[in-house]
Amino acid sequence: MRSAVIFDLDGCLVDSRRVFLNSMRYALEKLGLEPRTDAELLPFLGPPFVQGFSELFGVPQDDPLVPAAIDAYRERYGAKMTTETDVPDGMPGALQVLGGTHVLGVATSKPRHFAKPLLEALGLAQHFAVIAGPQLDHRVETKAETLARALQQLGDVKAVMAGDRSFDVVGAHANGIPCIGVTWALLDDAELKAAGADAIISHPRELPDAVNVLLGA
Repeated sequence: MRSAVIFDLDGCLVDSRRVFLNSMRYALEKLGLEPRTDAELLPFLGPPFVQGFSELFGVPQDDPLVPAAIDAYRERYGAKMTTETDVPDGMPGALQVLGGTHVLGVATSKPRHFAKPLLEALGLAQHFAVIAGPQLDHRVETKAETLARALQQLGDVKAVMAGDRSFDVVGAHANGIPCIGVTWALLDDAELKAAGADAIISHPRELPDAVNVLLGA
């Protein structure tokens, strides 16, 4: 059986803090809403935006403010994502090593409309057989659903997930695969530990060894 490594995008493959915060500030200003601090905004980098904006504003997910904020955010994000997104030190090398023995994929809560061109612009897309993300709409798609679609596209594989948030751990376990929690872009390991991550690492160079341990390679 082939082995596969499936990556989350924001906070794992790439560091999106700069473009995320700038685009969030743009959305809040455009809608005439009060500014928020970085500490208030960063927890919403990762989960689906319908869920995130609902929690941030304290309104139901079907409140008109939620799609309006998503559209305003995407207006700026689409223009700036390739110039304000960073690749973590050591990530290209880790992907090169892992791609020699495993098939690689992406399962992200970012719409595929943005994820694929972003990875292409950053020189990472060639490593991945599958790039799975939600459609460009306002429906909530859980990480478990996105990951299930990526696994289906990869076929019969023994897989492991890598991601930086509890949503990645929960989504991986819902699909019956282990998850490596990563801490280099956004969080300490408290959220990942609480979610039950199967391993936690702090630098991309640790990825190959962590993958091999969990896959029994």
